[in-house]
Order: sequence, then C-alpha cells, then structure tokens
Amino acid sequence: MIDKIINEIKTFLKENAPQLTKDQKSRMYKILNSDNPNFASYGNKHSDIEKYVRKIHDEFDLSYDDASKIFKSLIKSNIHDEKVTGLFLLNRFKKHFNEETIDMFHEVIPDYYDSWAITDTSMIRVVGLFLGKKGNEELADKTIKKWSNSENLWVKRASLVILLKIVMLRKDFDEIYVFKLVEKMSKHTEDYIQKGVGWLLKTCSKYEPEIIFEYLMINTENLSRLILRYASEKLPKDKRAQILKK
Repeated sequence: MIDKIINEIKTFLKENAPQLTKDQKSRMYKILNSDNPNFASYGNKHSDIEKYVRKIHDEFDLSYDDASKIFKSLIKSNIHDEKVTGLFLLNRFKKHFNEETIDMFHEVIPDYYDSWAITDTSMIRVVGLFLGKKGNEELADKTIKKWSNSENLWVKRASLVILLKIVMLRKDFDEIYVFKLVEKMSKHTEDYIQKGVGWLLKTCSKYEPEIIFEYLMINTENLSRLILRYASEKLPKDKRAQILKK
C-alpha cells in the first residue's frame, strides 16, 4: 500500500503542476536557491498540496508509522513538491509526535534537505509547532542546543527557526536565551544562518521592540550588516535608521 500511495502522489504532483513560463520557472528556482545540483520543482502551491494530502488521508487508513515511511521516502526526492507532500502528510499525524519524531528529522535533514524553503516549512509548520506545545520545553531546549552545534547548514538554520516559531506561539521570549543563541550563531558567516539570526531578532521585535532596539544598538559592531538589516525591519523607521547608520 505504501508504494501505491507514493506512486499516486508523484503522479498527481506531476500531472497537476501549473504551466509556468520559462521566466516564472527561472524566478522560482532562483528564489528557492537549492544547493542540490539535481533539484527540481513543479511549482505546486502549498494550499493545493495540503488539499490533496487531506484526500489521501481520508482515502487510506494510514497510521503514523505509514506516514513516517512515506515521509522518509519522499524527502529523499530531488523534487521539492514531493518533499513538501511527504512533510504535510506526516503533519496529519502530529498527535503522535514524540522525541523519536524529532530524531527522525535530525537524521534526514543533513542528507536530504536542500533549501531554506523545505527547512523553514518543516520547522514553522511541523517541528517548531510541536516543540512549542506546553510540556515540550525541555525537549525544545535540548533540540535547539543540539541542532545549533551541527556542522550542517540546514540543521543550524533549523535551530533558529524552531526558536522563532516558539517565540511566535508564546508572543514573548526569554531575552537571555535568545541573545545567547544569537551570539553563538552570528559567528557563522553563511548567508542563511545570518538571515536566520536576523529573522529571529525581527520576530522578537514584534513583541518587545525596545529590548531588540537596545540590543541592536549595543551590538552594531558585533553583528553583520545583513543581520542588522533583517533584525530591524519591523522597528520604527527612525530607530532602524539609527541602527543602520551606526
């Protein structure tokens, strides 16, 4: 049954792909900016994929174990849409998530994640949402610490996105905890880590703008221009100008 569902998914995504012009496809590939030389994307919308996943879920009597097997198979694909479909199908079984689910993601990311898009979608829509639930604080802390020490670009970025998702859910943050991770991760020069640090600070600024403003002003010499640009996006224009000028 698992193979049948996987084949159905692959056929559906290919046959229902939008007809993109050469320029549209080029723009999409440029935005996704995968580090996989064999990367491909049909351009299916997330909303269409989710609708199809609901149909699959209703049509077949799947278990969490079945969904995990399908996810592990589709995440190996070079086709972005197939990765996303496996992820969304797995998310239909979120009430069964546990520490082993987090370990599964940690296992597949280094080998099969190839863009910021699949990384961020996974952390915002699935992993971060689960770790942000009440009672999962210890596991969240353990995961962020472990993943932030990874040598893999996407695992490192994932640690930042998990924390910013938790900040979104709580609409608050522990400034000591956040700034400690920022200090650690801002030392990495990869653009996607720098952007992740900026995104985390920008998210925090929605809830405590003064704290973030003061932190950025004090650390203008320690943070890259890229981080400062991203982090100050939601601050008042005059305060953002102060940060970028300094």
